[in-house]
Amino acid sequence: MSTVAVTRLIEAPVMRVWRVFTDLPARATWLSTVDAIEVMTPGLFGTGTVWRETRTMPGDVQVTEEFTVQRCEEPTRFVVASPGIGVDYRMTYTLTPVEVGRHRGGTAVTVVQEGAPSAPRGRLLVLVFGGLAARTVEGALRRDLTDLASAAVRPAAA
Repeated sequence: MSTVAVTRLIEAPVMRVWRVFTDLPARATWLSTVDAIEVMTPGLFGTGTVWRETRTMPGDVQVTEEFTVQRCEEPTRFVVASPGIGVDYRMTYTLTPVEVGRHRGGTAVTVVQEGAPSAPRGRLLVLVFGGLAARTVEGALRRDLTDLASAAVRPAAA
């Protein structure tokens, strides 16, 4: 199993960050690499929510992934899973309010992505591309959190 963790401070309160992050239909408007979102389940974001996300990857390759919320603890934590090709992914997002210091009122967002091979091909990919894949994933997670920070600090639409 490989694990990548990234944390980003966002100068917005936890509830604002939560609302931006979990508004699935709006994700394509603020995530710079996301081209389309298809929500597969009705209702509010929570355990059991499923959506498909189409992203443009390096080399202008489009990839569509399906995500399922496995656990949801509004407004501070949720866990999503995504089956990959030979590797299954699980991402845990934790939103922690900053209560002291100069960033008081902000939110520390941490995402931990775990990848576990689900087929022999996946085990080979982890062995061959492990370090490179981890750096690529880390870069993508950092970009997503930067996009989230930008969206969360924008004034809310009236």
